[in-house]
Amino acid sequence: MIVPVKTLATIAAASTGGRNGHSETTDKIVSVDLSVPKAMGGPGRPGTATPEHLFAAGYAACFGGAVDFVAKSHKKDATKATTTCTVGIGPREGGGFGLVVDLKIEDKSLPQADLEAFVREAHETICPYSHATRGNVAVNFTVVGA
Repeated sequence: MIVPVKTLATIAAASTGGRNGHSETTDKIVSVDLSVPKAMGGPGRPGTATPEHLFAAGYAACFGGAVDFVAKSHKKDATKATTTCTVGIGPREGGGFGLVVDLKIEDKSLPQADLEAFVREAHETICPYSHATRGNVAVNFTVVGA
């Protein structure tokens, strides 16, 4: 079921040449050259990114913001939390390719139980990346609090 969204901001990007090309947002804030990694049979050109780089950076930032949003709603501060997103890509059993995501959230200024609760709530109710991946991408968590 698709839930309607009241759009507050819109970002557009264009890509030429696919995984061996160039992608950039129309406002030029993000501009990256791309190449397929050697592990996937590509040239793996130095200094280039993959779509998975972009997804990992976006998910890490978004999820970190969601954790802090949840913490603030519980009168706590998670601005010191570091969110690391690792994205893997490979062949799916059903054909084509799929992603696997590992999220590590670390904040030694918050008790472990609190941070785990904030992460769970952020994943289940707040983060749009989590909503988009749910049921489509395996997302694994490591939570390190005090």
